[in-house]
Amino acid sequence: MKEEWDLVIKPQQKLLNLNLKEIWQYRDLLTLFVKRDIVTVYKQTVLGPIWFFVQPIMTMLVYVVVFGNVAGISTDGIPKPLFYLSGIIIWNYFSECFMQTSSTFSTNQDMFGKVYFPRLIMPLSKVVSGLVKFSIQFLLFLVVYIYFIINGVVVSASFSLLLVPFFMLLMAGLGLGFGLIFTSMTTKYRDLQFLIQFGVQLLMYATPIIYPMSLIEGNLKTIISLNPLAHIVEAFKYSFLGQGELSLYGLGYATVFTIIILIAGVLIFNKTERSFVDTV
Repeated sequence: MKEEWDLVIKPQQKLLNLNLKEIWQYRDLLTLFVKRDIVTVYKQTVLGPIWFFVQPIMTMLVYVVVFGNVAGISTDGIPKPLFYLSGIIIWNYFSECFMQTSSTFSTNQDMFGKVYFPRLIMPLSKVVSGLVKFSIQFLLFLVVYIYFIINGVVVSASFSLLLVPFFMLLMAGLGLGFGLIFTSMTTKYRDLQFLIQFGVQLLMYATPIIYPMSLIEGNLKTIISLNPLAHIVEAFKYSFLGQGELSLYGLGYATVFTIIILIAGVLIFNKTERSFVDTV
């Protein structure tokens, strides 16, 4: 009698053969990776999960002193802690997704060489665990937000609050897409690992985190507008603070850009995973 197997592992023959159904079948593994990422990071630290709050608070204080008080950069009338914190938490999510997924092949080469599972599960787990960390830091932002409202600060929230989940989806897509592209490239060109962190820092200054878009004019504003992250961050700030720019054209551009980068990243990742073990 011909035996029927529960699982048959075959090499991928086509570039577009993504097999998304298999990723759904391994959803339990995705959950385990997410739990691992959250628990193990601060497992043997003194403050533990409190570090989720310490990092954005310390960053916000530095921005208030350096960019707000010393440099005197305007925040469009929004209290400096609230203005900087709103940008920090959404930027941290993108940065977390990008940095973690950009080292997928190099940090997991031993596991990938011994155990079979859909490789895309690993970068997806980084995106989901990053979303959990964002949710925790978002609670901090809400506490600060409510504090200023109670103390008489007029903050005009916008109807675009309903679009916040969409903004986060765009951030996740950009972080994942860029991360998949760079992790595929670093299998051959290890030098890129040293440039990624520097590049993320430069990209942050090209995104309205420490300044509002209203301060930028002329050709410089045109250049910054080419950055899809700029439109997403401005829309996020506008939703909660009532200040900033909510550009439908900009969000449309960011959406199309995200879709293209994400598709390109998945296809390149899919192609690289076939032979990366021989390369690394």
